[in-house]
This record gives sequence, structure tokens and C-alpha cells, in this order.
Amino acid sequence: MSQILQSLYKTLLAGLVLLIVVIFIATSVSGHSIQFSHAWGAFVMRWLHVASGIMWIGLLWYFNFVQIPSMPSIPDEQKPAISKVIAPTALFWFRYGALATVVTGLLLAWMQGYLVLALTLQIPFAAIGIGMWIALLMAFNVWFIIWPNQKKALGIVAVEPAEKAKAARTAMLTSRVNTMLSITMLYMMVAQQNAGL
Repeated sequence: MSQILQSLYKTLLAGLVLLIVVIFIATSVSGHSIQFSHAWGAFVMRWLHVASGIMWIGLLWYFNFVQIPSMPSIPDEQKPAISKVIAPTALFWFRYGALATVVTGLLLAWMQGYLVLALTLQIPFAAIGIGMWIALLMAFNVWFIIWPNQKKALGIVAVEPAEKAKAARTAMLTSRVNTMLSITMLYMMVAQQNAGL
């Protein structure tokens, strides 16, 4: 077992195998079988959307609740471990978590037939539409403001020290904007199907 858990990819594969086993057991016990239909495809897309969203918003909150507040208390000689190893990897998953969340969300809305209604804020899809627009703004911030500035702040792109400091501040403030927006975005996403409005 420790061989599996020492590798992230083996752990993820084991998680998928466990999921298949649990689905098989649950369908056997309940007497129901999976119907590979449009509804099942939409369910799988929703699951992928939620999993991607957890990756994206989880990392957003990690940066804002853990990494940024902890940086002043980390000794200078230890900071390269964050800026050269941890942050670039976390930012990779952060960016692609955002992209996957947006793509799976748009596909799900299209599969369910409410994409245009939501994006044009039509009743009864106004709540999820507001959530979608906020998520699109947040994803834009990730790819076109946070990431370009983080590349400068982390030294991935060489710039003068003053520009590096300015880029770090811009990335941090935009990340804080996304954290602020995430509260409303998450509420609107959940409110749509759970009578939150």
C-alpha cells in the first residue's frame, strides 16, 4: 500500500479504481445499473467540474490563507524553496484547475441546455449565470494578470527588482480580488439548484 501512496499518480489511479469498485458494489446492492445516457454524461461532467473547482479554489485559498500570510515569517534563506519549487508547481495546477473548471462548467451548461440562458442572466438561470460570469472574470485574472505577474515575481521571467516587487504586489492583490469574488461565485453556483435565491 505504501508503494501506491508514495506516488501521486498511483494514488490517483487507486482512487479511480476504488471509485469503480464502490460504484459496482453500490449498483449491485441497490439493484440499479448505470444507464450510459445523456443524463449520466451530464452527471460525469458535473463531477469533473466540481473536482476541477476544488483544485482551483482550493489552491486559491491555499495561497491566500496559508502561503501569503506565512511568507513574512519564513527566513530569507528558506524562501527559495517556496519561490523556486512549491509556488511554480502550485501555480501550474492553479491555472489548469481554473481552465478545467471553466471548460467543464461551460460544457455542462451546454449539455443541460441552459448555457445561453445563464450567460444572458435569464430567469430561472440568473443565479448560476452570475456565478458563471464571476468565474470567467476570475479565470481571466488567473491567466492574464496573476500568472504573468507571478512569472516576474518568481524570477521565471527576468525583470528589475522594482518591477519584480510591483509584479508580486499586483499578483497578490489580484489573488485577493479572486478570493473575494470566490465567496459570491460559490454561493451562486450552489444557490441555483438548491433554492438559495
